[in-house]
Amino acid sequence: MSTRIVLLVTSPRLPAGLLTAEAWDAVRAYPVYAAADSAQADALRVTGVPVTVLDTDAQGLLDAVAGQPAAVWLAGPDGDQAFARQLGLRLAREPGLAEIELMYGSWDPPGARLLDAVTVMDRLVSPGGDPWKREQDHASLATYLLEESYEAYDAINSGDLQALREELGDVLLQVVLHARLAEEHEEGDRWTIDDVAGGLVEKMIRRNPHVFAGEQVADIEEITANWERIKREEKARDSVLDGIALSQPALALAAKILHRVERGGLSVPLPAADDLGGLLLGAVAEARAAGLDAEAALRAATLTYAEAVRAAERHR
Repeated sequence: MSTRIVLLVTSPRLPAGLLTAEAWDAVRAYPVYAAADSAQADALRVTGVPVTVLDTDAQGLLDAVAGQPAAVWLAGPDGDQAFARQLGLRLAREPGLAEIELMYGSWDPPGARLLDAVTVMDRLVSPGGDPWKREQDHASLATYLLEESYEAYDAINSGDLQALREELGDVLLQVVLHARLAEEHEEGDRWTIDDVAGGLVEKMIRRNPHVFAGEQVADIEEITANWERIKREEKARDSVLDGIALSQPALALAAKILHRVERGGLSVPLPAADDLGGLLLGAVAEARAAGLDAEAALRAATLTYAEAVRAAERHR
C-alpha cells in the first residue's frame, strides 16, 4: 500500500499554531514528523499532537512511515525545499513507495517581508552586527535619506519601474534604520518601527473618513478639502507656512510657499525683482500662474543641457 505523505508548509511570519482547518485535521489524524524542533512543532505538542524529530534523509522518512496509510512532514521555517526535492527524486525512481501531497497550513500575509526587513536591520544594528550602522545617528544619515529619495524620484521620471522598486527599497532601508536607532535613545525619545507604522495607520484612517467612517463626498476636490481640514485640526499652526520643509530645493520651496500663501487667502506682494533672488522668485510665481512646475522645468532643461554636453564630448 502506498503511503500518503503530506508536506505541510507554514509561514514563519505568523504565530505558530495558526493553521488552516485542513492542516489541523491532518496533524490530528496522522503521525507528524519533522527534521528539527521548531516553534510550530512546540505549538502542536501543546495541543496534544506528538511531533517526532527525524534527523535523517528522505529514505529515513520513507522507512519510518512504511506501512502507514498517511503521515505529515512538518516543514521548517525555510520550507525544507532541499529535503522535498530529495524526496521527490527518490519517489520518481520508485513511485509506488509513497505519494506526496503539498499542503499549505498558513500563508504569508501582505507585507510579511517587511517583518524580515525589520529582523535583518535589528541584527545589523545589534552588538556583533555592522559597526558602520551602529555608529550612525539620525543626523549622520540625513543626507542618505535625501539621496535615496532623489534616486527614487529619478526612477519615476525615467519611467523605470524596476529601478523604482529597488530605489524604494533603499528608501525603506533608511526608514527601518532610523527606527532601529531610535530604539537606543533615552527614555522619552525612544520609539520603534511599530510606533512609526502605528502613527501612519492612525493618520490614514483619520484623514480618509470617506473610506473608513462612511462620510459622503461628492468628488476628489471635496476629499482634498477634507484632508486639509483634518490636517489643520490635528496641528495647531501660527502661520500658513508652518510645516513646510525648508531644506527642499529652492525652486520647490518657493513654489510651496507661494501655494500656501494663495491657499491661505493672503495678498502679500513679492519683493522687488532687483536682485537674482527676487527675479527667480518672480519667475516661480509666473510659472505657477501658468500652471507650470518651475522645479521640474528647470530640472528638465538642465538634463537636456547635460545631454548636449555629453554629445559635444563624444564628438570632440
